[in-house]
Amino acid sequence: QKDLEKNFYLVIDEINRGNISKVFGELITLIEESKRDDYEVILPYSKQNFSVPSNLFIIGTMNSTDKSIALIDVALRRRFTFLELKPNETLIKDEKAREFFIKLNEQLEDDYKIGHSYFMGENIDLEFVKEYKIKPLLEEYFYGDEENYKKAIEILNIKEDKQ
Repeated sequence: QKDLEKNFYLVIDEINRGNISKVFGELITLIEESKRDDYEVILPYSKQNFSVPSNLFIIGTMNSTDKSIALIDVALRRRFTFLELKPNETLIKDEKAREFFIKLNEQLEDDYKIGHSYFMGENIDLEFVKEYKIKPLLEEYFYGDEENYKKAIEILNIKEDKQ
């Protein structure tokens, strides 16, 4: 509020895993765009007036593939803009990792596509990523679905061209 010319950001990772009413409390109303700067609440412990300035941007990330998480609260949905970020092969620099990533995701349904973060960085140990990152993820995705699990695991055995 002291520097309205500057933007500030609050990032809440995996926002849908938290208890929204406990995370936001009385702020749930104040984060609405139409209520920023103008509306105040009295904080329960300090008894001070509090408002949310319009130059504070709250960014909540969530993994919508995680089926164990309940659907996000309607009240929260109203207060946020939702952007879907899809896996992006152009962010993967290692050629073999990028080729595997593309082949893998071509075989998976949209809800199960693997993100690019597993394959980013220099000198990717692709076999390690397959065995200890991707395989456990596929096991979780297809828990109780033996047929599709077997198909998914077969993807991990794609032979790469040795040049």
